[in-house]
Amino acid sequence: MFHAITAVKGIHPGVYLERELKKRNISKGRFSLSIQEYPQTFVAVTKGKRRMNPSLALRIERELKLEDGFLMTLQGFYDMEVEKRKHSSSVKPNLQRFRPALFWETDLAKLNWELQQAYIIRRVMSRGTKQEQQELASLYEASIIKRFS
Repeated sequence: MFHAITAVKGIHPGVYLERELKKRNISKGRFSLSIQEYPQTFVAVTKGKRRMNPSLALRIERELKLEDGFLMTLQGFYDMEVEKRKHSSSVKPNLQRFRPALFWETDLAKLNWELQQAYIIRRVMSRGTKQEQQELASLYEASIIKRFS
């Protein structure tokens, strides 16, 4: 089990589950009904929009003949990864200085200001106000801004 976990550690268990169903050529709708789960709930889990819960994990593991606890272990590792990302970012912007409309297609609070530097810098430099560009300059070094703008 631990070798398999190492290979998928940090991904949402629903993503793993979706790959497994595709590999076995099993439809999500039929599978969800076979384990007595609402298809909407099951699809939300496979899309990573809902957490895996112990009851669902056990039913899935039994049906797919996976080791008991495998999916919940994945959920635990995924939760730890999400928590690490929340606390690891050293770039902490003042979100009130950015208009939500500037990043209309995403939730401003969920942006990872380190991993998505290129996207953020290009957006602010091309569509941002002077105030937003000044806030950006306080977050990133000039060389980084120059590289991505």
